[in-house]
Amino acid sequence: MGETVKIPDFNSSIVEHARKDFPLLDAKMSVAEALDRIRREGVGERVIYFFATDADGRLVGVVPTRRLLTASLEAPLDEIMVRKVVAIPATATVLEACEFFVLYKFLAFPVVDSDRRVVGAVDVSLFAEEMLEAGEREEEQTAKLADQVFEALGFRLAQIRGASPWRVFRYRFPWLLATVAAGTACALLAGFFETTLAGSLVIAFFLTMVLGLNESVSMQSMTVTIQALRANTLTRRWFFHNLRREMVTAILLGLACGILVGAIVWVWRQNVKGAAVIGTSIAVSLVTACLLGFTVPSLLHSLKLDPKIAAGPVTLAVTDFCALAFYFSLAWLVLG
Repeated sequence: MGETVKIPDFNSSIVEHARKDFPLLDAKMSVAEALDRIRREGVGERVIYFFATDADGRLVGVVPTRRLLTASLEAPLDEIMVRKVVAIPATATVLEACEFFVLYKFLAFPVVDSDRRVVGAVDVSLFAEEMLEAGEREEEQTAKLADQVFEALGFRLAQIRGASPWRVFRYRFPWLLATVAAGTACALLAGFFETTLAGSLVIAFFLTMVLGLNESVSMQSMTVTIQALRANTLTRRWFFHNLRREMVTAILLGLACGILVGAIVWVWRQNVKGAAVIGTSIAVSLVTACLLGFTVPSLLHSLKLDPKIAAGPVTLAVTDFCALAFYFSLAWLVLG
């Protein structure tokens, strides 16, 4: 099976390989009108899905062929189409398109520009010749063949992504320098507030918890963002919409953890000021961690850098320093 997987140049744009020999369907059409358009405009060698657009030509849904052929002729497309569509951005490379097939196991994807307008489509036949003939086989055999193709494609990607330890080191080490630099800065910062730490042991006791919560939340936010960026085009509208949502989540997480840990400090040490400092610091730092966990991968993605490698060290370095700066500063102001 591995000998039959044929993949174009990984660094070439996916738009160069996208097919355009298929009709786009208006979501307000009926099934009968959609079939008439398909007959009139024709289809290419292989069509697995039909894509529905709104009045402005933006992608709003996908209509599987079987659903189109079995639905009532009077039914509007917007009732039978699948509204949640995973699309490949036009800026993607062939390598990134391969990952879409391995990750989602779909047989085809639309390729869209920054305004969600369809510029073409790619199907799994781009990578495996056998899939061209899959439609002539039984459904169960086709499903097994698709699984084999995805497995072979994933294996080939893993092979091509493989590199020597020295090459991997040169790729990953520069990003770890961000962690080294941030750790040094945090140590210097702690030294600057040495008197405050010595005068209030409860601040030192909970330093590990502050950093641990901060890093856990930033990693959660960063992981969710990286997954979202794989399936969506990074636009200003998408960024600010998800930033607002992440802000609400961050505030809820910050308040919940801050109140809980502050209560623990108060019950354990009977230290109201210490509880206020630690609880407030956790609340603020978790909000910052969430926002950085969202914005740093987005920024790296927009700069065409790999967020999977770079986002972790950069995000944790910045969030740790911000958390400690606020934590020590508040402790110094409140506790002296």
